[in-house]
Amino acid sequence: MDNLYKKQSLIYKYFLYFVSIGFIVFFFPKGGKFKYEFQKGKPWQFETLYAPFDFSIKKSDSEIAQEKQQIEETSGQYFRYDHQQVSRVYERYDNSFQSIFGNSAYTNAQKDFLKKIGETLLDSIYQNGVLDSSAKQIRGGSVFLVKNNAAAKKQFSSFYRLSDVGNLIQNKLKEENIPHLNQEFQDLFFELIEPNVSYDVSLTQKSREDALSKISYTRGTVDEGKLIIAKGEVVEGENLKVLESLKSEYESELWTAHNYYIILIGYTVLVALVLLMLLLFLKKYRPAIYGNNTKVTFIFFNILLMVFITTMVVKYDDSLVFVVPLCILPLILKTFFDARLGLFAHVLTVLILGFVVPNSFEYIFLQIITGIVTILTVSELYKRANLFISIGQIISIYVVGYLAFHIIHEGNLSNISWYTLGLFLLNGMITLFVQPLIYIYEKVFGLVSDVSLLELSDTNSKLLKELSNKAPGTFNHSLQVANLAESAANEIGANAMLVRVGALYHDIGKMNNPTYFTENQITNVNPHDEITPRESAKIIIGHVIKGIEIARKNKLPDRIIDFIRSHHGTTYVYYFYKKERDLEININEEDFKYPGPLPFSKETAILMMADSVEAASKSLKDPTYTMIDEFVDKIIAGQMKANQFINANITFKEIEIIKKIFKQKLTNIYHLRVEYPE
Repeated sequence: MDNLYKKQSLIYKYFLYFVSIGFIVFFFPKGGKFKYEFQKGKPWQFETLYAPFDFSIKKSDSEIAQEKQQIEETSGQYFRYDHQQVSRVYERYDNSFQSIFGNSAYTNAQKDFLKKIGETLLDSIYQNGVLDSSAKQIRGGSVFLVKNNAAAKKQFSSFYRLSDVGNLIQNKLKEENIPHLNQEFQDLFFELIEPNVSYDVSLTQKSREDALSKISYTRGTVDEGKLIIAKGEVVEGENLKVLESLKSEYESELWTAHNYYIILIGYTVLVALVLLMLLLFLKKYRPAIYGNNTKVTFIFFNILLMVFITTMVVKYDDSLVFVVPLCILPLILKTFFDARLGLFAHVLTVLILGFVVPNSFEYIFLQIITGIVTILTVSELYKRANLFISIGQIISIYVVGYLAFHIIHEGNLSNISWYTLGLFLLNGMITLFVQPLIYIYEKVFGLVSDVSLLELSDTNSKLLKELSNKAPGTFNHSLQVANLAESAANEIGANAMLVRVGALYHDIGKMNNPTYFTENQITNVNPHDEITPRESAKIIIGHVIKGIEIARKNKLPDRIIDFIRSHHGTTYVYYFYKKERDLEININEEDFKYPGPLPFSKETAILMMADSVEAASKSLKDPTYTMIDEFVDKIIAGQMKANQFINANITFKEIEIIKKIFKQKLTNIYHLRVEYPE
């Protein structure tokens, strides 16, 4: 159990490694990989290829789509004829004619003649029928009338509508030389005529589906042993279609029950190698990140997220693959870590996705180039303009790269896919989501970005306002330390924003007992005169613990709390230590010593030096160049002698540069002039 406890961090990394491999392989498309990589317009680089087995030549998606569209446009529309409605109209005609003309002055022969004319009109109207108001020709193509369970092809114009009845009556009465009866017949027929032809939606749909189901997805076959393409021959036209058909058939046949586990092992080995490279990179070149399981989990999580999103998009529609904002990955990793790690992780992720996406060479080339551009252009992400400029450059690289590949494949720019260019633009818009995503990651994983540091550096924030009200001297001291530390960090290439924020908050624990600290004493009354040196040392040392408590209560990030913990290292409260030693010989040195830890980075080491130099500089009276020079050297030499920087990755050369900056800043603070000779 003790060994397990000691190795729990390593065990967790193994667990994360194998789970990540399983996750990626699980979401890979279930199909083998064609052993030849080819592209339209490029010569066949491999040996002369013969058909390894019989297979069908598949139609392209555009050909199938064109056939479907043709069927949609030409498939028949069906209308149903209602005989019962016609019978009711004839029956009502007999009754209505008798009521209108029965008591008229016409003779029976004339009445029979008029009735016959009306029946002839009805026959002509209902020969093909009258359309109801909702029936219309939805598209071009044939129109069929279902009458007595038999469908007959008709012209849509052969159907009548209610509005046509008046003209029919007038023409018929003129033909029979009795136009004076026009009004009586119109009154009669307008009340009688009713639509009897309606659009049959279900039958039309069934007919269209039957036609679509008969579409053939292949056109011809290739027999085993037939020459497909010779070495050096350009891949285009018919050769390209045959190769694509062979690739599709090969991959579908390869992924059988017999070969399933073998192919799965192959994918697993390749993915394992890629993720192993990431772990080895972290262990060798980023040991601090490798030792932090939260950060390792964060990196793996982002890689898995990009793989998952891309594979889901490819399964849905592989033409949308470039809408996935893959450049978010290097952006996020650069924001929280550094550019080299961001680019390395991005390249490995793109290599993994090469197994999933179509036209893998184009995809890998474009994504790696845009990843490099992302790393090179994005700086100071907290400035909104920088992000927009970088996204504009990313979109430009996508577009230029796509156009270059299009020219290679097609030989011209005439068939550019504006849809694909639109996907690149959408990709850029989605990349803007990186800002809220960074905020979410900060809360979930406890990381700190420059955006958060910029917010924390605002002196109008609640906590710094409270510090300035309760301990104004400490607040001014923190500002001076922040300026010193930021200048030194800039000079040696450390994180200037981080060290500035750490300096602003490093003494917030002094709010608890502000008058016990010299910078906050505005009268000659010193509360330390009334207590023992040991009690005074306890209060002074306690400001570190109080500062940590206040920081946690106000939810400051751990990286900022590290500055509070380590800004005194394991040094002594020397004034009270010496005072106690003058009073008593046998004393416990631990009572006068800060608990630590020692500074463990360049930034925390810079803060320790800046804090000591700024605080001690208040004791200088009438300082000169020589005095400041010796004073800074003495303070920092004492810290080095006490081994305060042995855990920080800072060099002697960098310490000398820091001392030089401190001397320049203090000279400016005390407004020293050049000493002219007498």
